[in-house]
Amino acid sequence: MQDMLRLNSIKVTHFKNYLSDRFEFSRDVVGICGMNGKGKTNLLDAIYYCCFTKSYFAGTDLLNINFEKDGFRLEADFQNNASAQKVICIHRGNYKKEFLLNAVPYEKFSKHIGLLPAVIIAPDDIDIITGGSEGRRRYLDTVLSQLDAEYLQQLIIYNKVLQQRNSLLRSGNMDEQLLQVFDMQLIPPGKFIYNIRNQFSNELIPLVIKFYKEIAGNDEIISVGYESRLHNEPLEILLKNNRDKDRLLQRTTSGLHKDDLGFELNGKVFRTIASQGQRKSLLFALKLAEYELIRLNKGFAPILLLDDVFEKLDDSRMQNLLHWVCNENTGQVFITDTHRDRLVEAFEQLNVKGQIIEL
Repeated sequence: MQDMLRLNSIKVTHFKNYLSDRFEFSRDVVGICGMNGKGKTNLLDAIYYCCFTKSYFAGTDLLNINFEKDGFRLEADFQNNASAQKVICIHRGNYKKEFLLNAVPYEKFSKHIGLLPAVIIAPDDIDIITGGSEGRRRYLDTVLSQLDAEYLQQLIIYNKVLQQRNSLLRSGNMDEQLLQVFDMQLIPPGKFIYNIRNQFSNELIPLVIKFYKEIAGNDEIISVGYESRLHNEPLEILLKNNRDKDRLLQRTTSGLHKDDLGFELNGKVFRTIASQGQRKSLLFALKLAEYELIRLNKGFAPILLLDDVFEKLDDSRMQNLLHWVCNENTGQVFITDTHRDRLVEAFEQLNVKGQIIEL
């Protein structure tokens, strides 16, 4: 029997719009409904926070604190097969944040990543398809950081050195020797990250294509490619050859932080011709591929968080998505929607015994 990751309960105190609420989850499929502003997305974000030690939506923890409160507390009871995992996060405003697993505090929050894997799909994620390359790199890094602890550590090192190199370039300091030192520090983590991304893309791309066809339900030809200048030149050559350009622009213009995922539809650039439904289909395909690769690598399914997925997706695509999410997958799923009746009807059509929480 395959292991299963479950969230049994979560207590949310002074987190965003919540004062103090506790939620018990009794089913594998949980629908969360309520009018806008009631806290559906915030509840999903609290679950995400317990998995990643940070919010999916807020760039700073201060934005997660309830108005006029001094901090927040999250307490979640997970179970992975027979093993209980109790997560507690205590944030005291401007003071130090604590994150504990089974009453043991983490010295480095990054050590928690991947232990309780989760995949979230939210409305603004469409920027992964239509926006700049930063969102697509973040998508890759989020998946790989949950699969490979060493990848996350190397990424942290790379980004820290990159920040130092860029600070030097912005300062106008022309210290060639110091620039070379930063280059030498960038190369080992850069090569590691590139090799992992390159290898991972060979597993990811076929799954994205497969899920796109299942969700779209037609014969559209979709193609996905991992784009990196390191395909053609090693990082040390790129850094050396672009040094004058870097000084002129006062930033590092080549490296792993410029990688991208390219999408095409029927041989043309995807975002220039794709409809809203096609863009949503590709987003869901990327996220379900992420989900499936985590499941295959971990031996159990991650928690799936679906925020407002009923919007802007036609009925047939929605049915295809929910069939896979609720019937074919073996993990716990949380789905938010403004309409209780729509959730009830969807569960009935899928023959799923779901739990519905109304806020």
